[in-house]
Amino acid sequence: MSSPFTPAEIWYLLSNIPHGSVVTYGQLAEMAGARGYARVVGNVLKQLPAGTELPWHRVINCKGRISFPEDSPRYNKQKDLLEKEGVTVLSGKINLKEFRWNGEEQ
Repeated sequence: MSSPFTPAEIWYLLSNIPHGSVVTYGQLAEMAGARGYARVVGNVLKQLPAGTELPWHRVINCKGRISFPEDSPRYNKQKDLLEKEGVTVLSGKINLKEFRWNGEEQ
């Protein structure tokens, strides 16, 4: 599947997700004008440079879960970063009604 957006577009959108909020991969794709391209967004995020300052940890799957295998080092890092921002992760799940960002400036 070719990408209808550039990585820079996703990075820009990612940089605007507020502290303490999350978005889904699909939501980020939709914000980029490419509904249905959630997997492409995931691939863009996989290729972020090591040590990036972009808040990659604020992107979760459509079920409100962290996409890494539970208890893996990456899962634990994402969970820790979210919890430091006040995002509650209960039984591996984030309440999207409470923490999902709607795309509006705050």
